[in-house]
Amino acid sequence: MAYPKLADRKRSAFAEDVRLGLTRTPQKELPSKYLYDDLGSALFDAITVLPEYGVTRAEERVLTTHANELARLVPETTLVAELGSGSGRKTRRILEALSARRRITYCPIEISPAALAHCEQALGDLARVDVAGYQYEYLDGLKRVVEERRRDGERLLVMFLGSTIGNFRRLAAAHFLRDIRHLMRPGDALILGADLLKPEPVLVGAYDDAAGVTAAFNLNLLGRLNRELGANFDLRQFAHEARFDPVAGAIEMHLRSKRDQAVRIEAAGCTINFAEGETIWTEASHKYTLEDVAYMGDVAGFSWTAQWTDAEWPFADTLFAAR
Repeated sequence: MAYPKLADRKRSAFAEDVRLGLTRTPQKELPSKYLYDDLGSALFDAITVLPEYGVTRAEERVLTTHANELARLVPETTLVAELGSGSGRKTRRILEALSARRRITYCPIEISPAALAHCEQALGDLARVDVAGYQYEYLDGLKRVVEERRRDGERLLVMFLGSTIGNFRRLAAAHFLRDIRHLMRPGDALILGADLLKPEPVLVGAYDDAAGVTAAFNLNLLGRLNRELGANFDLRQFAHEARFDPVAGAIEMHLRSKRDQAVRIEAAGCTINFAEGETIWTEASHKYTLEDVAYMGDVAGFSWTAQWTDAEWPFADTLFAAR
């Protein structure tokens, strides 16, 4: 079977992650990072403007209101790296505020080539901002930015916006922030976005919208396996589900099999059996309290500097300094 052009190493890692995830017991799962191919990224951009999903608008309000204050708190910053930049829409106001003081270099790090190209184009018109994109996963991209772009004595601002930190399990989130800290120097800054706890019906609605865009986003993951790994998923035989786990404080996205079925994944060298009602866990989005966010930063090696919240849709952007 002929597959679309994909670097052999990346396809091999993708196939192995899929094989391990779908043979896991008792819960099949797939890493959420694979939701974001070009189509998945476009669908996620559509999700961000849905009435049920208030995260992006909340953070845009926070950053628009407090960008100048943020720039004053990190006055020496000349290098900015953003993990998972997407289209860069939320980032513009911060870059404008930072570049009003001095010329800066902005390095968006994004696994989707289409999203990265869109970001570079959308922000390329900013005066006194040099844009240099990196198509890598988060830590690999940040490591390259530090190695290739950072000059002696230069201050770094790492941006991890949206609610992506919530995709990590609680302990893994703290470990991930610690890994970021290891690539930074004392005095560097991190701005971290985190979605806050809300009533369960609001949270479920945000991940199961009436128009079905989130369902299409979730099901596209199976479509990606068909396109890139030679799988034969029948997307009509799977349904999107969103559920809230009150113990973990997380919304989970699942794909539920509508019947007993077997799916072959050629590139992974396996056939996966599904029972009717069995699910694939594709994403968890943990929701936090303000105290949770501060504690998570502290144990990762950061000191709390400032925190801004949105009242309309509870959300927080927190500025930390690397200790």
